[in-house]
Amino acid sequence: MYPVPMGYIRALKPAAGAMIAALLFTCLPLKAQERIDVALVLAVDVSRSMSYEELRIQRQGYASAIASPEVIRAIGQGAYRRIAITMFEWAGNFHSREILGWTLVESPADAAAIAAQLLEGTSAGARRTSISGAIQHGTSLFDSLPYLADRHVIDISGDGPNNQGLPVTEARDEALKQGITINGLPMMTRGGFGSQFNIDDLDEYYRRCVIGGPGSFVVPVNAWDQFAEAVRRKLVLEIGYDLSAPRVWRAQLLFQKPYDCLIGEKLRQQRMWQYDDFDR
Repeated sequence: MYPVPMGYIRALKPAAGAMIAALLFTCLPLKAQERIDVALVLAVDVSRSMSYEELRIQRQGYASAIASPEVIRAIGQGAYRRIAITMFEWAGNFHSREILGWTLVESPADAAAIAAQLLEGTSAGARRTSISGAIQHGTSLFDSLPYLADRHVIDISGDGPNNQGLPVTEARDEALKQGITINGLPMMTRGGFGSQFNIDDLDEYYRRCVIGGPGSFVVPVNAWDQFAEAVRRKLVLEIGYDLSAPRVWRAQLLFQKPYDCLIGEKLRQQRMWQYDDFDR
């Protein structure tokens, strides 16, 4: 064995120290990686079936709900007493507009700041309705989540079935494989441009074709004056969901008739000849 010169050993020591320091630094917990109870993606439908007034009601409803005492109380009852929220608007699978990036909410002041930001802007309608595109985009947002969340949740609001992009069940199933829960806020409203693409049982469509994962649920909105209350109730349920609580799961497909989750695509195809220049 050849002897190692002492000068070489002395030269190695600073480099070794730097390497050890770098390794220790990478093992230290970063503030940005603090734990939160839930990471919540709010996906808001802005397809052209909704009027400007209805889009405004949506904005106001989310702002009111997020800053409500009930939601603040639900956040404070969590294990870490903090959540993170991001919001985007969607229509076709080519349209996603960020309204709010990942934002930590752990105080009434945080919630009030988010509400003010939502009320400052306005929404603009866009073509087509791709719930699958919204789920895919919402799923991708968790890649940039700067916190460690116990639960990942996507909340989809919409007033019609999927009629463009990937079949909604395929997008849903892929999200579920990644441990994401999807909840729904089907808007059972009528009227407006493109209402001919609505279906009477949109709540059932959401239940059978859109939502999924532990504790998933649907909160229907039957009239626009119910919207803010529905969003508030939905947020409280999402934030306060207890993973340790026993759950009874029904075998949904064993005793129910099959549901056509491609109903939206079929409606659009049937009416394309009549509405050649219009896509909801």
